[in-house]
Amino acid sequence: MSPDSLLPLLTRIADALDRLAPPPPAPFDLRAADAFVWHTEPDRLEPVPAVNRVEIALLQGIERQRDILLDNTRRFAAGYPANNALLWGARGTGKSSLVKSIHAVIVQERPGELALVEIQRDDIPSLPRLLARLKGEARRFVLFCDDLSFDHDDAHYKSLKAVLDGGIEGRPENVVFYATSNRRHLMPRDMIENERSTAINPAEAVEEKVSLSDRFGLWLGFHNCDQTTYFAMIEGYARHFGLEVPADQLHAEAVEWSVTRGSRSGRVAWQFIQDLAGRLEKPLR
Repeated sequence: MSPDSLLPLLTRIADALDRLAPPPPAPFDLRAADAFVWHTEPDRLEPVPAVNRVEIALLQGIERQRDILLDNTRRFAAGYPANNALLWGARGTGKSSLVKSIHAVIVQERPGELALVEIQRDDIPSLPRLLARLKGEARRFVLFCDDLSFDHDDAHYKSLKAVLDGGIEGRPENVVFYATSNRRHLMPRDMIENERSTAINPAEAVEEKVSLSDRFGLWLGFHNCDQTTYFAMIEGYARHFGLEVPADQLHAEAVEWSVTRGSRSGRVAWQFIQDLAGRLEKPLR
């Protein structure tokens, strides 16, 4: 075939290859909001106009954890070194609420300088791609994974270990990772025990499984509250939202509610307040 006859054929082939190639990634508008949710397929950051959160002053019984995490986040937002944080402990004790409330405090103190990016546990393997997009930005980012845990035969934790350590490049200076979990070592106890009983070198096998939590510089434990703290939560919510109920009646109903739920926690207190506000026909604003 002559060169003139080959040219149209090659042009059609090139056009077909262009159509098959994936489109270039869309640019992220990292100033579109103060909070985002990370999605994959395709990779994108979805802005969150209003974060579902509780006022930090209403979080009772976790003052020490609040002060430590707030100080760490303030240093990070100001451009100073800060640690990744693991908030672990009993369910409903305010772990994720604290992260979102602290973010709101920093946004008010330093507008536009700190963004919260939520990532789902199943999307952990995509973290390197997200970090590549965020690296070098003037804005600073808290990556947040709620209810993080790993089960048998789940290799996602290896991806997270590499991200927390930063690999050869190091973790970007403008990113920290906050996670909440019901498990201190992010692995179920029976998984750790199984490794201990079946491995050739049990100590090394267990070390591999639990070493992920060591990548977090801050470990903050959360535990079920006592009745005095539970009442303080209820009273604080009732006062904040203008729910006028006599203290004796409020306490009695709150105790009955906690008994039916089998626990006392910030989540149980909030659920009771929602029920109470509904019965009183008062909006929670």
